[in-house]
Amino acid sequence: MSGPISLEPGGTEQDTLALRLAHTRPPRRRPRWALDDSTLAIRLPSRGPDEEAVSALAAELADRVGPAVHPYEVAALLEAEGLSASVIKERYGHPNLFSLASALYERVPRTFPEPAPTADPWRPDTVRCLLRGVLFALPGLAYLLTAPLWNATAHASALIVAVLVSWAWGQALGHRAHLRMATGKREAGRTLLAGAPAGAAVATAVAALSAGGAPVTLMAAAQSAYLAAAGILLVLGRERLLLAALSPLVAGTAVLPWWEPGPLLRAGLPLLALFATLAVTGRALRTVLALPAVSGATRPRLLRSLPYGLFGLAAGVLVLLEGRQEPYAVIVLTVSMGPAEWLLYRYRGLSVAALRATATPAGFLLRSAGVLARCLLGYLLPLLAAALLTGAEPVPLLLLAATLWTALLLQAFGVAWPSAVISLAAAGGAGAVTLLHLPPGPTALPLACGAAALGLSGCALWFLGRPAPHL
Repeated sequence: MSGPISLEPGGTEQDTLALRLAHTRPPRRRPRWALDDSTLAIRLPSRGPDEEAVSALAAELADRVGPAVHPYEVAALLEAEGLSASVIKERYGHPNLFSLASALYERVPRTFPEPAPTADPWRPDTVRCLLRGVLFALPGLAYLLTAPLWNATAHASALIVAVLVSWAWGQALGHRAHLRMATGKREAGRTLLAGAPAGAAVATAVAALSAGGAPVTLMAAAQSAYLAAAGILLVLGRERLLLAALSPLVAGTAVLPWWEPGPLLRAGLPLLALFATLAVTGRALRTVLALPAVSGATRPRLLRSLPYGLFGLAAGVLVLLEGRQEPYAVIVLTVSMGPAEWLLYRYRGLSVAALRATATPAGFLLRSAGVLARCLLGYLLPLLAAALLTGAEPVPLLLLAATLWTALLLQAFGVAWPSAVISLAAAGGAGAVTLLHLPPGPTALPLACGAAALGLSGCALWFLGRPAPHL
């Protein structure tokens, strides 16, 4: 062709007739308005459009004309329905297709139906989250079984230091492994294989500095090895394997109210659970490392995982300070980590739904505040009931739980440094007051956690009250 084709009405193409061959298009049933030309009354050009006929056509096509955003969409609809130029002129009184389309577009109000609801991309796995909460608490059964075999008061400091180091290392390593998981499972497995044994060695070495002898150092080493192996299984999603490995602890503890197992079983069952955990961890790593490698993958910087490790250290200190006053509260808080993870998924799903239901940033901020309050209440109310049942003081537990959950929420969206700094400030302040016996004494922890919870909630609204993080 020698030149462009005009797409507007009124061109030279209206002065000629287009020949259409009968065999080029299969015959189709004509709409009821496309009557045979012989039955149409001849309309004089001076009479103009037939408003009654156009209104009837608009009423018939309202459901398809309403969602149109431009008259050209209506023109395409009319052309697809087979409305001929002669019918447009003689029945509706319009000179061409585009004129009739514009009239229909102006006559039918705009209606934009809501899109069909889609599946929640952040729907949580309830069974998996509850199982993780149980797995966080089950290792404590080892201390219950072995309590008569050693002096817990004299050697608790070395084990506590090892736990704090393991928690901090495990949080940073878990974050780095998840970053590598975006590249491939094999790369994440290599990160875990290199980082977990190193973390266990560092925790054991730090515990050995304050340990009173080789037996306590061995216990710290066993504790650190278990935490490193369990962290690998949790990152890889092998919760059921970890539960099976801990079954000797569950069996040994279940019979304690009716039967004394003796020193051999009290020491042997935790060791059996440790060896089983190490065995299934090795199997899981071997399976992951057998996958093909991804070429050209870049490793994330170590500094990106640093705030996650600092938060793990701060969380460990805060939980330790709470455990000094309310031991049962720590058990409740540990088990609640599973529902806390479930609520993190629910927050993301509810935020996506709020994003679809609002049209302005201010409206989304308001809905986001409601979602945050709803999730926090859903997490804290069961903890309140559990605190009352166990006789623990509810206020410090609830403030600590709010601090930890809000910090985890920010970390889930990659806002790591604010949550780490605020949590470290709360842990450092409450810890200094406790160690130095400064005022306000026992109320330092709830005051620090209350201030941290307010600060973290403000950060959550500031960073997550905008649409961008949820897109």
